[in-house]
Amino acid sequence: MSQKVAWITGGSSGIGAATALQLAKEGWIVAITGTSLGKLDILCDKDPKFLKAYPGDVTKPKNIADLIDTIEQELGPIELAVLNAGIYNEDTAKTFTASSLKKHFEVNVFGVAHCLEPLLKKFLERKYGHIAITASFTGYRGLSGAISYSASKAALINLAESLAIELKDTGIQVQVICPGFIKTPMTDKNKFDMPLLMEVDKAAEELVEGLHSKRFEIIFPWMFCRFAKLLQLLPHRLYIWLIHKLANKFFAKSAQTKKKA
Repeated sequence: MSQKVAWITGGSSGIGAATALQLAKEGWIVAITGTSLGKLDILCDKDPKFLKAYPGDVTKPKNIADLIDTIEQELGPIELAVLNAGIYNEDTAKTFTASSLKKHFEVNVFGVAHCLEPLLKKFLERKYGHIAITASFTGYRGLSGAISYSASKAALINLAESLAIELKDTGIQVQVICPGFIKTPMTDKNKFDMPLLMEVDKAAEELVEGLHSKRFEIIFPWMFCRFAKLLQLLPHRLYIWLIHKLANKFFAKSAQTKKKA
């Protein structure tokens, strides 16, 4: 097929689904992977010419390797892979469990790894390709209320940086996507007010615009993420004190607001 082929994991809802629709508007054939066939079918019905459902589970490496082969046999070589599948469950020191951390890494980190292994073999052989990994601003530094999620996203940022170094001058572009708070089913379960909450369609526009650039990191909303990045410059002692104070104040204010409502 003459059109370029993109593959999105975690594409049945949220920013993955919105990004698929945005790419389809630009004429990409988009293979969309998720665990819910029903949601995938509903999404693909919006633009059946360009959106194609390929259900799969990123935690199952054999399933994903076979799925990639199927996509390329049916649609053509994958040029762009947006590795977006992920989970988020709030956890604190009081609620932390090893199983929660393990589950986050199984989906968020090893799910990406299971996609990368077969993709890299194909991309290196063809000497071209584009990989974008969805991390989060929470991966910049540790945050309150997201112990497991934040750790998994920090791993993804590091992984993307290492890949970008290894693949420089190979014809393969690597980017990392670090969103702030986006209005999706994932963030709907947050029990606090999210600063500069961004609508998912606008976020997808920003994401796709970033994919067209040569930037390594794609961030949105810009103002919030820039502030989060500045916090990386603080020494540990000051950072831990500041975030502890801000978190206590922020969660207290959110609780009072919800109580009044």
